Amino acid sequence: MTAEFLAFLVVAAAAVSGALITLWSRSIVRSAFGLILAFLGVAGVYALLGCAFLAITQLVVYVGGVVVLYLFGVMLTPPDLEERRASRVTFWAALGLVSLVLFSISLFGTRLPSSQGKPMGDAAGIGEALLTRDAYLLPFEIASILLLVVLVGAVHLARREKKKAQENAEGEKA
Repeated sequence: MTAEFLAFLVVAAAAVSGALITLWSRSIVRSAFGLILAFLGVAGVYALLGCAFLAITQLVVYVGGVVVLYLFGVMLTPPDLEERRASRVTFWAALGLVSLVLFSISLFGTRLPSSQGKPMGDAAGIGEALLTRDAYLLPFEIASILLLVVLVGAVHLARREKKKAQENAEGEKA
């Protein structure tokens, strides 16, 4: 057993156990932390495959953004006092098991060619693909302009709300 295979087993176990914690935990906050563990495991798999850019992107976007947004949503939502029903859990467990069996049959029933090309996922290759005229330059620039417009709109809305709050505070003092 090589060190690389052992590292893969550890990272895969972290990803699978995080996913199971997310599914089976009764506390939604514990589910969020299980999701963090699953995303860290996926980032570890990317790192073991030699795709450092994808691993860092996984950490920044999913662990740093999606899970934090999820936790804020949980904190700002009133709690639901209804417990999980056993029939729902049993249904989803059965559906997951059937999906796993079908996926395994389709995976092991096909013969995939081995990849002999250069490794994908390095930062230089992705940057070159995004910034050349042939590939993704126009969609990349459109996405960056869209993100800039959203950012300016969010700042505008935040300032307008702040002005209203200040005007209301001054009106109450008078």
